[in-house]
Amino acid sequence: MHDADLVVVHAFASEPEADMAKSALESAGIDAMIQADSAGGMRPHLAWSSGGFKILVRDGDAAAARGVLEPLDDDSRLPE
Repeated sequence: MHDADLVVVHAFASEPEADMAKSALESAGIDAMIQADSAGGMRPHLAWSSGGFKILVRDGDAAAARGVLEPLDDDSRLPE
């Protein structure tokens, strides 16, 4: 994602959650990256002080990415 305007579409409390979200976005064809200050992975608790594990995507992909990451409403999973 070189030379792109990046935006944060979601932040997670843990790295595994962020990894799963990144995988979901990439499966949907959306390039994504994780930003976190965790001292090179040695101190994951530091990420909390900077807002967690942030998912970044290109500005043009932000709406689609939020759609992928939004949990489904309970009503949307019920058969009609």
